[in-house]
Amino acid sequence: MNRSVQRAMVAAGQTAESLAAQVGVDPKTAARWVTQGRIPQTRHRAQVAEILGKDIEDLWPDALRRREPTWFRPWAEIEREATGLRWFENAVLSGLLQTAEYARAVLASGPLAADAEDFVEARLSRQAAVLGRPRPPLLVFVVDEAALRRGPAEVMRPQLDHLVELAQRPNVLFHVLPLRAGLHPGQAGPFIIASTTDREEVGYLDDQAAGRITNDVASLWAVWDTVRSVALPRDQSIDLLRDRSWLS
Repeated sequence: MNRSVQRAMVAAGQTAESLAAQVGVDPKTAARWVTQGRIPQTRHRAQVAEILGKDIEDLWPDALRRREPTWFRPWAEIEREATGLRWFENAVLSGLLQTAEYARAVLASGPLAADAEDFVEARLSRQAAVLGRPRPPLLVFVVDEAALRRGPAEVMRPQLDHLVELAQRPNVLFHVLPLRAGLHPGQAGPFIIASTTDREEVGYLDDQAAGRITNDVASLWAVWDTVRSVALPRDQSIDLLRDRSWLS
């Protein structure tokens, strides 16, 4: 339990239900704010702190210590609270699925190379916040086969072992979009569709500079339905992960 939040709620005479009514969220969402490591989304955090008469850093000190890039933090908040994530990647493996070695190799090859170690740590913490939840969300991944073939063998072997383990979890559906599928609309870039506790859907798009959040998910659903329909079934995808005949 987050004792600081719990004590502040008692002192302010607030319950999860009363906080939810004032902030405009589901009571179940407000109830999770008392759990250690669960932090209100950015747009709610200041409002909750004001209601409880406390500073944000007194209630959730980790909120100020997180090492995600500033532009990514709003999405990380959504991701931590999501009830479901549907994720398409066409060039690299999804961040929630990466081993430390793979994440380090990916980050070291891009604009975050100078601070790669910090961001590897942040990525692993992000994975724990989503995959380690008592009731983890439904996670559906469609990853282009090209991403499995990109990377040195010494990094990819343990990464593929990790994928096989994750892909067999009951809440994880992992699908490979095979090269033989040819051209497809997902080649325009990776994206994520999050289902939230408020029964809303939010999209996330990544590019060379930064990611952006969008509430216009209709076009993303159209692409998702296409790439999901041509991807391999779950069992065949796991078999492909185990095959790895392309590794030198």
